[in-house]
Amino acid sequence: MRLRDRKGFTRPEIIIIPMIDIMFFLLVFFMLSTLYMVNIKTVDVHMPKAANVETQMRVTYVVTMKKDGSLYLEDQPIAEATLLARAKAENARNAKFALVLRADSGLDYGKVYALLDRCKGAGITRVGLAGESAGGK
Repeated sequence: MRLRDRKGFTRPEIIIIPMIDIMFFLLVFFMLSTLYMVNIKTVDVHMPKAANVETQMRVTYVVTMKKDGSLYLEDQPIAEATLLARAKAENARNAKFALVLRADSGLDYGKVYALLDRCKGAGITRVGLAGESAGGK
């Protein structure tokens, strides 16, 4: 029986550089894929653009007003009286209640102002207007 020469025998090597590349690729893949998993329940409208738009993550109610004046709470159509009653009850229950209005840019300003006035009459004081970023901050 012939034995191998121990000096001619090379030790196996584990090359970790390709493994590190694959791990970084998977990390980036999962980071980007989780960004698209966030489901924002809103109706698509063309909002006005502004340079100094802030992103607020703690919003209780997101209300969308389309060009025809119809209202949506998140992605469900809702009547104005029902919206005001539910928002008033939530405002009484939650001290940090906030309502954000996403209005179409082609909508008459009077309709937006009238809804904001009725919200104020219902006791809702923390109201914000949503807009799209025009590349400011």
